[in-house]
Amino acid sequence: MKKTYIAIGIIILILAILFVPKFLDKGDQKVKYKVLESSEIPEKIKEILPKYLAEERALTCRLNDEIYVLVTRGEKQTGGYKVDVDKIMMEQRTKDDFDLVVYAKFKDPDTNDIVAQGFSYPFTIVKTNLNKMPESIRLEVEYEE
Repeated sequence: MKKTYIAIGIIILILAILFVPKFLDKGDQKVKYKVLESSEIPEKIKEILPKYLAEERALTCRLNDEIYVLVTRGEKQTGGYKVDVDKIMMEQRTKDDFDLVVYAKFKDPDTNDIVAQGFSYPFTIVKTNLNKMPESIRLEVEYEE
């Protein structure tokens, strides 16, 4: 009888380990994406990009049924600034609606680096595997040394 209770307890523990994380996760999913080289950026995005380069933000753009994410750092006094997308997460709001969280890494030039003198506008554009636009997008920044 005691062995039966222990076996039932072990089964319940295994089921809890398997299913509890799914309830705590709230349906968050990692979004697959590809960082675009400057030659791969569609012309339409190149046309609208200057409107947003002076701001530090993330935004989405739909073009030909494809969703792109643009991450900009704003206007910088010199060259040497970089922005990289670390990951993109989708947070479910409802069954059909979701938000995006873009995790980016910003790198500033070292004080001893030789950089181009003049204004620069660092940005990164990625093409996602999404087929629907998010309700909102949030940028989470980590500064690298």
